[in-house]
Amino acid sequence: MTKNAIILGAGCTGPLLAILLAGRGFKTQIFERRPDPRLGQRETGRSINLALAARGLNALEHAGLRRAVDPWLVPMYGRLVHGLDGSQTLIPYGQRADEMIWSVPRAALNELLLDAAESRGVQIHFGQRCTRADLSRGELEFIDPNARTSHITLDEAQPVFGADGAGSVLRRAMIETGRISAREEFLDHAYKELSIPAGPQGEYQMQREVLHLWPRGGHMLIALPNHDGTFTATLFLARAGDAPNFQMLTDAAAVDAFFTEHYPDARALMPNLVAEFLGHPAGLMGSLYVSQWNLSGQAVLLGDAAHAMVPFHGQGMNCGFEDCVVLEGLLDGAPSWASVFEKFNAERRKDAEAIIRMALENYGEMRDTVRDPSFALQKELSLELERRYPTRFIPKYAMVSFRADIPYSQAESRGAIQTQILNEATRGLTTLAEVDFVAVGAQIEARLTQMPAA
Repeated sequence: MTKNAIILGAGCTGPLLAILLAGRGFKTQIFERRPDPRLGQRETGRSINLALAARGLNALEHAGLRRAVDPWLVPMYGRLVHGLDGSQTLIPYGQRADEMIWSVPRAALNELLLDAAESRGVQIHFGQRCTRADLSRGELEFIDPNARTSHITLDEAQPVFGADGAGSVLRRAMIETGRISAREEFLDHAYKELSIPAGPQGEYQMQREVLHLWPRGGHMLIALPNHDGTFTATLFLARAGDAPNFQMLTDAAAVDAFFTEHYPDARALMPNLVAEFLGHPAGLMGSLYVSQWNLSGQAVLLGDAAHAMVPFHGQGMNCGFEDCVVLEGLLDGAPSWASVFEKFNAERRKDAEAIIRMALENYGEMRDTVRDPSFALQKELSLELERRYPTRFIPKYAMVSFRADIPYSQAESRGAIQTQILNEATRGLTTLAEVDFVAVGAQIEARLTQMPAA
């Protein structure tokens, strides 16, 4: 197995993979189309704040970087739901002190990973846009900012890792071989990044350690806290079609009227709203399904290049990081890159497809279901059942976000059974006191096998 590797993409997943490979003695190079973000040329206006959860934290721990990211993290213990009438309702993510997710700025995490990769001997080539990958001839073509073209000829057994995002050039090249296929399913909704600044003394203008959520049925606003007193806000709204939609919000008056009507408490905290809204592009959201992630031992996809998903479970980056850990673990005793990539494709795709589905389901929950009183009752019952049956009934959100030891596919299948139990137990009820816990307990014992304790 060759000790040389090339990674396309220096977002977050690519550098983490490079760090893990470097730790095993691999000579690794990363090629990135953007300029070095550490030199003051960060992309702005399109990045949804990242939510680090157990799987992402486990990967950073595995890479020796868990403590290095601490200064940037802000814990979020639950969703604070903002009603149109100004009411606020906290829905905790879990019930243990360590059951939280962490808000982290994408740029800060990316730069930390780039520094760590370089400190471990990884070569990063910025401003190198891969325009062609001829896998049959083992050639990569790049164009730099001065329109100069360069070529790399791969060694016979030198693998290429595609961590180059949802628009992956490597994936396109793999499709052109005719050996794999892919489809993208875009949502009718798009997103736009906005901000809520800190107060006059640098203080937070809203509660700090929560994810703020304004569900409005057909659209929603969220805001995640940053370490500096600001919040990164994101509006999710239909691209076109039924009102309201992004096509209707093209001037200052329309933007101001929309936010004043639907998000009045947030609007009062957003002095730069109109300028940001009109200046920032609307980002597309979709799910990516790829029939196979590898071409023998030549090339493999991971992260968004393999399984881009909508952001509503906060698992895109966590899933990409987990890809890196799984792939690196397959190197132990592996005879060839082909064997590693084939095992990775076989073992990992079912979990990626599961979280893609769960992320789509979570959009409806965040945008609309969370406002339903029956949702609150089922959430309350879910936590009570976890207290009574801690090794059998683990809420689906907890399995996804707090348990790196439970595969996504298992979280999905167990979660479906638990949803059926909750639906049956609360049908026609309004309070927890009305629940028949004997009958529910029997269902749990019969339908849910025991799991390891957290």
